[in-house]
Amino acid sequence: MVGPGAGGGAPLENANPLIYRRSGERPVTAREEDDELPDSIDDREIFDLIRTINDPEHPLTLEELNVVEQVRVKVNDAESTVAVEFTPTIPHCSMATLIGLSIKVKLIRSLPERFKLDVHITPGTHASEHAVNKQLADKERVAAALENSHLLEVVNQCLSARS
Repeated sequence: MVGPGAGGGAPLENANPLIYRRSGERPVTAREEDDELPDSIDDREIFDLIRTINDPEHPLTLEELNVVEQVRVKVNDAESTVAVEFTPTIPHCSMATLIGLSIKVKLIRSLPERFKLDVHITPGTHASEHAVNKQLADKERVAAALENSHLLEVVNQCLSARS
């Protein structure tokens, strides 16, 4: 892992990224506030969970860098599936696996265990798309990565609220 956000002193890969406008807060409906009614999980709820994840290299969120977008989140609550496509800011981004891992960890920590998660790179947007997707889909590799205390610390920094 390189870059100041990952604890190194190397120059940024994408020193001047485009910054996008954040979407507004979702209004909470009366139905969602009623504890007696079942509350299904939808695309926007998943997007709200991942939009504020911090980029490992920049003091910006994944939403601000357009790495995650609501249109690239697909939820089927009835079938307990969540699919998230993310788009690295550059085709050779060395942080792609770390970003995907951060998204996956945020969803694992936030969703009921019944959900099957598919976190992958938007097709055609990264040079190592197949390799990164294979790593993110491998439960054993994800578990092993999270046993690495340094890597877990970096993921937790991406997931922590900005002060």
